[in-house]
Amino acid sequence: MRAPEPMVEIHRGPFVESQHMGHAVVCDSSGGIVDAWGDPDAVVLPRSSSKMIQALPLVMSGAAKAFGLGPDRLALACASHQGAPLHVEAVNAWLAELGLDGDDLICGTEASRDKALRFEMIRSDQKPCRVHNNCSGKHSGFLTLTKHLGAGPDYVDLLHPVQKAVREAFETVTDAESPGFGIDGCSAPNFATTMHGMARAMAFFASAGQRSDAMSSAAEQLTEGMIAYPELVAGETRACTGLMRAAKEPVAIKTGAEGFFVAIIPGRGLGVALKIADGATRASNCAIAAVLVRLGVLEAENPEVKRFLNPPVTNWDGLVTGDIRPVAGLCDQ
Repeated sequence: MRAPEPMVEIHRGPFVESQHMGHAVVCDSSGGIVDAWGDPDAVVLPRSSSKMIQALPLVMSGAAKAFGLGPDRLALACASHQGAPLHVEAVNAWLAELGLDGDDLICGTEASRDKALRFEMIRSDQKPCRVHNNCSGKHSGFLTLTKHLGAGPDYVDLLHPVQKAVREAFETVTDAESPGFGIDGCSAPNFATTMHGMARAMAFFASAGQRSDAMSSAAEQLTEGMIAYPELVAGETRACTGLMRAAKEPVAIKTGAEGFFVAIIPGRGLGVALKIADGATRASNCAIAAVLVRLGVLEAENPEVKRFLNPPVTNWDGLVTGDIRPVAGLCDQ
């Protein structure tokens, strides 16, 4: 087993004050590793970065077509959204078309991550609901598939037809039996794999247009939805949305909790998986930007890229006291 490698540093003045270690793997369309840091065989929980995989059965089953889901709804099914008004309205509309409402979601209640909406709700004494949960789009997809299958309402149960289909899809695209699962923040099972397995899965998505089978067609549709609607995948100020908009070529970028990130690069058939060992978001944002700069997908000097690649560290008086940056050489070929 290889140890995680240094990936991100926090500088204060002339000193490296903190350092974040991690793993990253880049795979090509064959599933082979073309670049790696740390341990490709490290077993990980990909958390919300696996939402595209969890949405595969929604499309493969015919449920997405039967319920007329366009690319915007597919993007929302893959999202970890802000709970901003556009996300809340979109999820409510989707549920209404299913004859359901927020109480049918099993993702739990979460306050909106959109600052303006959250403060507005506090001022007007409105309570957050399950639709505000960042996973409500994924769960709307689960409910759509549940309705299509005529299955019971407990769609997050490991033995439910939805989760059986998710596990089968997960093990197919990672090309390995999952060693187990954890329960995610939204109560759905989150299946484990290796770093190599997750990068291989993203390369499957990236190269899906080269094949004609049902799973590849579903992967292509989900990737296209994310690329077309980056604002639905995350939201304003978020790395997923900002970096997709700033990219020099089409790319789908998705974060997961505890420092996970993935990227799908269809024009090159490349998939990327990245995990910061200590789970720090500041480091995962920086590291995924650095790897995508290295691959030529992002331009380091683009202001939106710099916002994540090399953000300043400021004190309470607004004085810049240091910065966050990738370790030397990470951005370079």
